[in-house]
Amino acid sequence: MASTNDLKNGLVLNIEGQLWSVVEFQHVKPGKGPAFVRTKLKNVLSGKVVDKTFNAGVKVETANVDRSDMQFLYKDGTDFVFMDTKTYDQINIPEGTVGRAADFMLENQEAIVATHDGTVLYVELPTSVVLEITHTEPGLQGDRSTGGTKPATLQTGAEIAVPLFLETGTKVKVDTRDGSYLGRVN
Repeated sequence: MASTNDLKNGLVLNIEGQLWSVVEFQHVKPGKGPAFVRTKLKNVLSGKVVDKTFNAGVKVETANVDRSDMQFLYKDGTDFVFMDTKTYDQINIPEGTVGRAADFMLENQEAIVATHDGTVLYVELPTSVVLEITHTEPGLQGDRSTGGTKPATLQTGAEIAVPLFLETGTKVKVDTRDGSYLGRVN
């Protein structure tokens, strides 16, 4: 158990049997009336985001979430096989649990796997990864970095928008949270 005064981003709460991660929070002390805490919570399993307000100082139940450094080994059917980098234990994680992280994972990619009571909750990648463009339409003379964008397929199969001047074979840095192009890598 923790108090609403102890809330911090990333803390996982157990509310009515469901696990919710604190995305953001704000302590509010109005001129009249009691103080309260306004939060934005994300359901750990479904990804649904809701706003919830707590009275200040109220007890909330926290969930024990273990975060382990793991390495993505290979895809086995619809499962992804990860290995714990400390114990070398391997676990299979279903495609639905891996979610959008699968778009940016190469074999041997390091990731953080969060579990609660032995159940895998989610896979978290570093905020950015470097991937190679395997296909994009060729750029035309005069295309500049300030121009528009075009679709490009990465070596993982994911498609992102990149500036017009980039060509097939270029390595790019990609934000794993939203799939946006961050820059070229030499």
